[in-house]
Amino acid sequence: MRLGLNLGYWGPGSAPTDLIENAVLADRLGFDSVWAAEAYGSDAVSVLAWVGARTERVRLGSAVLQIPARTPAMTAMTAATLDTLSGGRFQLGLGVSGPQVSEGWHGVRFEAPLARTREYVEIVRAALARRTVEHEGRFWTLPLPDGPGKALRLTIREHRPDLPVYLAAVGPKNLELTGEIADGWLAIFFSPEHSGDLLAAIEKGRRASGHAEGASPMAGFDVVATAPVVLHADVERAADVVRPYCALYIGGMGSREKNFYNQLACRMGYEEQAARIQDLFLAGQHREAAAAVPFEFIDETALLGPADRVAERIGRYADAGVTTLAVSPQAPNGEGQRAVLRALAEMMPASG
Repeated sequence: MRLGLNLGYWGPGSAPTDLIENAVLADRLGFDSVWAAEAYGSDAVSVLAWVGARTERVRLGSAVLQIPARTPAMTAMTAATLDTLSGGRFQLGLGVSGPQVSEGWHGVRFEAPLARTREYVEIVRAALARRTVEHEGRFWTLPLPDGPGKALRLTIREHRPDLPVYLAAVGPKNLELTGEIADGWLAIFFSPEHSGDLLAAIEKGRRASGHAEGASPMAGFDVVATAPVVLHADVERAADVVRPYCALYIGGMGSREKNFYNQLACRMGYEEQAARIQDLFLAGQHREAAAAVPFEFIDETALLGPADRVAERIGRYADAGVTTLAVSPQAPNGEGQRAVLRALAEMMPASG
């Protein structure tokens, strides 16, 4: 199992320079990959370009580039550019985001996310392979049939035409699609104890696309699980650090009718608690929502406590089939976060 770093995105209380310095340290410590996120603040591309210029070997991943934010052709251009400038280190992670961001921020209807994702990836792969891009689908038609546009081919030649594509997925059908058309899965709130059905859905997609012929269906497929890490002598207090993050996703990341993370918590057996968290969060009672997140949910999906406990629990991810553990160090400041990274590097062999 490789060790990665999830930078997330910066927000109130965090400094952009700390993200970069964390990535530089991860590169020096032998981490395999660094991942950057975006919502409706800092974007992933700018952060990864900056990180790429400051590092030497660590792979650069988007977790994720939002599908509603860019045309597939623009994403292919960006991926080829980052891959070329970094010397072949870029990994393209994509996601449909959610209805609030897609429709409220990007002005793109959140409809048929699976069909949109399939079509998007098809166009991106065609462009990266430097084929003349022609596509007639439900969401994109290239070139437009009633104007002066012509079918074009990407002019960049130095990138890897088969650079890996990852998908962020939560629901069963999306996981199946991920196994079918992607090279890796970007998982959030991954619980090793509840991962069997999730990985089975990916395997089903892999088999449907012919990846099971002559080998294990998961051979060559990268399962990337992000895990918050809080090093503290008191496990309960460590969990308190992660509570607001869990409450935001379970309670407020989406509408009452469509919140993928709330549904995930329900499938993990926390249906009653997930409903209460959402009720409180949507009522503006954010502290109460955080307090309502069960300790067991946090402990299953994060690495908490003193260093020896964290080191012991890391093995759960490898046993469950995770191939890249993307840690998200939680500390009051950048220096504290980097101390967590140093401790984690000592807990497991450096990636090579």
